[in-house]
Amino acid sequence: MDKVRYFIRVVIARAYVRVIGAQRELSWVIGDTLLPFLSVSAFVLVYRAMKAPPEYTGFVVLGGLLMTFWLHMIWTMAMQLFWEKEMGNLARYLMTPLSRPALLLGMALGGIIMTSSRAMIIYLASRLVFNMRFQVDEPWMAVGIFIVTLAALYGMGMTLSSLFFMAGRGVLYGMQLFYEPVFFLGGFYFPVRQLGMILATAAAALIPTTLGLDALRQTMLGAYRTGLLRPSVELAILTAMAIMFITISIIAVHRMEELGRRYGKLVLKEQ
Repeated sequence: MDKVRYFIRVVIARAYVRVIGAQRELSWVIGDTLLPFLSVSAFVLVYRAMKAPPEYTGFVVLGGLLMTFWLHMIWTMAMQLFWEKEMGNLARYLMTPLSRPALLLGMALGGIIMTSSRAMIIYLASRLVFNMRFQVDEPWMAVGIFIVTLAALYGMGMTLSSLFFMAGRGVLYGMQLFYEPVFFLGGFYFPVRQLGMILATAAAALIPTTLGLDALRQTMLGAYRTGLLRPSVELAILTAMAIMFITISIIAVHRMEELGRRYGKLVLKEQ
């Protein structure tokens, strides 16, 4: 019981730092909300100029909402351990007798809370500027899909945090490669089914937001004719992805710690 209580306290403590600390830097709030909203606005205006069906506005807005979670996952979740090492905090984490999975879980929960506030601002701005409304046909299904999508996405971030750390400084040069390919394969601005079944299926197998966004569009916009799979099937796949990524992340962080202890180079700066 004491171990469970200590685990929860570590999670809350790490989440608290992420939530409170993010509110102290106004430029981060502006960057996390204004830039995605500008991208959303551009595509909404293009679709309206082409006289596309009204649901395409919802397609783009939902894509913009999940984009904020994806960008946050990459920069402040997947890169977190790398930044901690660069700032000299990782040694303190490793010397402290705390659960490493609890540390990662606290980072993820804090990130979800922080990014949800940004996503809500984008949603409210979209309602105000574009008069966009969601018509949720299956509210409980939509809530379940959203929660499981975030679990899979941040489980992926927890896994990448250890992998990026072990990859070293060179990962900074490869980070830019994650942007446009993921925006394209994730179908952030269009129904992913338009990619064709082979490419869309491959994207869904690699990127949790692809399935999550497709399922949310079906349950929140009634866009069943543009869906890749049935929402119930996509929910089951997302659940499996969440379990897989979280399990791999726990294995990866223990492996990272083991390598550091074996070679004594875990917190040394690269030359």
